[in-house]
Amino acid sequence: MFSKIVVVGSGLFGLTIAERIANVLNREVVVIERRSHIGGNAWSEFDSKTGIEIHKYGSHLFHTSHEGVWAYVNQFTGFNAYRHHVWTIHNGRTYPMPINLGTMSQFFDKALTPDSAREIIENEIQNIDFRGEPSFESIAIKSIGTSLYNAFIKGYTEKQWQTSPTNLPAEIFTRLPLRFNFETRYFNDKYEGLPLHGYQEFILNMSNHKLVKIMTDTDFFSSGITLSSDVLLVYTGPIDLFFQNKFGQLGWRTLDFQLEHHNVSDFQGTSVMNYADTNVEYTRIHEFQHLHPEREKKSEGTVTMREFSRVSERGDEPYYPINSPADRIALKKYRSEADSLKNVIFGGRLGTYQYLDMHMAIASALNTFDKDIKPRFV
Repeated sequence: MFSKIVVVGSGLFGLTIAERIANVLNREVVVIERRSHIGGNAWSEFDSKTGIEIHKYGSHLFHTSHEGVWAYVNQFTGFNAYRHHVWTIHNGRTYPMPINLGTMSQFFDKALTPDSAREIIENEIQNIDFRGEPSFESIAIKSIGTSLYNAFIKGYTEKQWQTSPTNLPAEIFTRLPLRFNFETRYFNDKYEGLPLHGYQEFILNMSNHKLVKIMTDTDFFSSGITLSSDVLLVYTGPIDLFFQNKFGQLGWRTLDFQLEHHNVSDFQGTSVMNYADTNVEYTRIHEFQHLHPEREKKSEGTVTMREFSRVSERGDEPYYPINSPADRIALKKYRSEADSLKNVIFGGRLGTYQYLDMHMAIASALNTFDKDIKPRFV
């Protein structure tokens, strides 16, 4: 029997694990967090001047079709009726995103039907040789043609990932919706919304249990906690860092943010505006007041956040795995090492080197608890 349970990292994966251990197993769990707050990148704070909730690490949109995940999160918060829509600016004109029939009709300056839009794409790609290993670029061009790809995807992707799209795995593009109708809603999920009283309250409610002991501003590697047969460790930090980068540092993308206050009631008219062209340094601007249209502001001003993307260096906060061919080779070695540690469970976006939306992280945590943690105690 384990005398101690430790969760490293308090993102949604780690907090879900900790909450389940406390409420289901009735066991004490220690959560170690390097940052000064819990909740990972979902953390939010209310701006003292305007009263607008600011997502500290960029807009976090909750959406899911997973009934179990939706039931789980609703234990800790209600959700508003927000539905996410994104717009993008290319060559001084604004288009709806993801690419849909409206985007295509506006871009090609003609009223298109689904069939005529597909015909344009087929004509553009009919002489392109798609043999070889699929990449982000080849799959994108095969799906939307060269014109739409060069206008809306290529430059934005280069800024976002700081590498050529030919170096990125094809599955990154397959996560982007593509529609041959006029639907502009970004997500297709059954459930969608933002926590009624903010992510901070939602996160604090998740962790509000006497058996959940949280240590913020604490680095696990200098905490004095060591691996032993009587300690169950759930690790959600970077998997390469856990093994001291013995197979090389995995490629991560990091983000920088620039917060700005404006003395106008509405800066851009939408929650997220993408900037597709490479002559604009940032990838997008968030305007958080649009995430909660049901709320009243304290002043007439508004708050925006410019988002910049770059390759993560030592000391940076890693956000998204680049997952290059070299990364995949090293990851295979790291996962083999991880599998040999019977009392260490790796999870979350950083611990598994996978892109996980919030609902995916929670679903993975619930599954990990049921399959790999709970059986150890019953």
